Amino acid sequence: MKRLRTWIILLMALVFAQLPAQLFGADTMTLRVFAAASLAGPFGEIARDFEAKHKGTKVQLNLAGSQQLAAQIEQGASADLFASADEQWMSALQEKSLVQGEPQVFARNRLVVIVPGTNPARIGKLQDLTRPGVKIVVGAEAAPIGAYTRDVLRNLSKTDGYAASFGTKVLANVVSEEENVRSVVGKVQLGEADAGFCYGSDITGLVGRYVKVIEIPESANVIATYPIAVLANSASADLARQFVESVRSGDGQRTLERFGLIPITRTP
Repeated sequence: MKRLRTWIILLMALVFAQLPAQLFGADTMTLRVFAAASLAGPFGEIARDFEAKHKGTKVQLNLAGSQQLAAQIEQGASADLFASADEQWMSALQEKSLVQGEPQVFARNRLVVIVPGTNPARIGKLQDLTRPGVKIVVGAEAAPIGAYTRDVLRNLSKTDGYAASFGTKVLANVVSEEENVRSVVGKVQLGEADAGFCYGSDITGLVGRYVKVIEIPESANVIATYPIAVLANSASADLARQFVESVRSGDGQRTLERFGLIPITRTP
């Protein structure tokens, strides 16, 4: 009986070895996409659509500030794609030969100022941001949203109707500098700050119910540019290129636009 059981076990092992690997999930491919925090909504939807069209593929999103993601990639994190909220951090990876081919722009964005829905500081215009005691939250200078915010402040300081010291006074009211834009929005939404600078796409959906938007004059605003690229150490480069195509496809662009970003098919 013992010998018979041994033969049965060996026979079963041989049979299972011949079965298709996908029955056990061994053929499942994981595509690791490192994407700027402001892409959480649209990339979540694009990832689900991609998985539906590519059976056996799991898209794993790592969402954070572009500067944080670039640092993780430089330190050897396993990643297939990088979608940045600016060109600076993409260029930094290119210079280190960590990117395959030429990055492709897939979306753009604009900045806005938001205040809590209750607006306790009674902020009605951008000039109110310089009032003593106003609590402002911005992105850290290394984060794309932080760099864009400082560009806007410099532009406004040269704009009619704004004092030359406007930017300096606004920064003097900053009580917190965040590593990504979602943290900026979260603090304003929760009333932990009187105002914050974020992307126009950040106030779509439910967030729009809890904050009010103050527009930045077009002449002083900046256009945030979003590039995407396959990474040099990608274990699934072909699949990664297909994801890039999905993001830049008609469906992908419509998804990005629905979440408030500016598609490349439309002039900013």
